[in-house]
Amino acid sequence: MLEPVYQPLRFDELGPEEMLRRSQDFLALMARRRTVRDYSDRPVPREIIANAVRTASLAPSGANQQPWTFVCISDAAIKARIRMAAEEEEKAFYSGRAGEDWLAALSHLGTDWEKPFLETAPWLIAIFGQRYGVAGDGTKVKHYYVPESVGIASGFLIAALHNAGLATLTHTPSPMGFLNEICGRPESEKAYILLVAGYPARDCAVPAITKKTMDEVSVWL
Repeated sequence: MLEPVYQPLRFDELGPEEMLRRSQDFLALMARRRTVRDYSDRPVPREIIANAVRTASLAPSGANQQPWTFVCISDAAIKARIRMAAEEEEKAFYSGRAGEDWLAALSHLGTDWEKPFLETAPWLIAIFGQRYGVAGDGTKVKHYYVPESVGIASGFLIAALHNAGLATLTHTPSPMGFLNEICGRPESEKAYILLVAGYPARDCAVPAITKKTMDEVSVWL
């Protein structure tokens, strides 16, 4: 077993007023985040996506194993392949695989099997979880809390992209095995989210929804 190595914590303590201001500013920023399905084809610089992915990679993870891979896709041919494969799964989903209850739960969002945003948006980010790692000698290394770790990193990524001024969509066609083939990822990885990122279309509209209140989502003891 490895002995832990420590280093000084870099922590800038803020005064109560500054903490409150920052918390309010971030709340206001994130309150404007919406899932977007209509995108412009305007290009987004690679460096912006890279910075967001780097932010995501700084998320906490089980045993600090960082069990994630972010495949960033701007190639039009690859996006077209992904759209074709995703829509095949979505057709099956909306044709009966989902069940009536699930379709009823989605009805107020106006979604269907067609996913043109997978080609229109400038970037797709396929988020994979690494079921296990591979050591230098080829042996498997067990990873811990993979879904939880990938979920936290995905939240970091969405917040980072929104902070940069981009819209996003968490697309989760089921099953997503086709992403391993198209993205060239090994069997040791599982696709969790296909994240769409870019500018919203000029005439973009989103469903009128509400969020739960603080009383509904929190308990204070």
